[in-house]
Amino acid sequence: MKIQVKFDFLSICNNLLSEKLVRLGIKYKLNSSSEIEILERLSPEDKMLLYKELNSSGIHVIDNHQSILVQRVKNILMEIIKLDNYNDDFKVSAYIEDRLPHSYSYLSRVFSEATFMSIEKFLILKKIDYVKDLLIEDGLSLTEIAYKLNYSSVSHLSRQFKKTTGFSPSYFVNLKKQITTATKKN
Repeated sequence: MKIQVKFDFLSICNNLLSEKLVRLGIKYKLNSSSEIEILERLSPEDKMLLYKELNSSGIHVIDNHQSILVQRVKNILMEIIKLDNYNDDFKVSAYIEDRLPHSYSYLSRVFSEATFMSIEKFLILKKIDYVKDLLIEDGLSLTEIAYKLNYSSVSHLSRQFKKTTGFSPSYFVNLKKQITTATKKN
């Protein structure tokens, strides 16, 4: 028997983090998908044990200031993608500046140096990943998706999708259906 599953990585990661921190007896608070607030002072030995335990599951503690900023910007960008019905006056730069104590130009420079791409390019890539999910998993139309993600038009979304993936959205959906059908037959 074969079944298809979809992972909610955020829930999986939060559950894994909670399990590890509880097992270690550490009092904590999950502030976001990648930030844990330790509510007690840890000895150097406990800190090393925590890092080792997290690392054994592929969770790496970021301790470099620039890397922390980049991760926080990425988290904010993912938050922006999931926002519903933001208006035409919405500015990504202002939204990021409101949440971090740095200028957008500084954050943009740090982000580009660390990731070798601009904040705007990263946002587009993540939006297109989200579009793929919405097309396949949620079965939304391209018009609904364009509206949901605040694209100026369906053609703008289609052009950006094709430029990023190499496929038109309709070709992508058909290709995914063909692959799924072929997989079910095997």
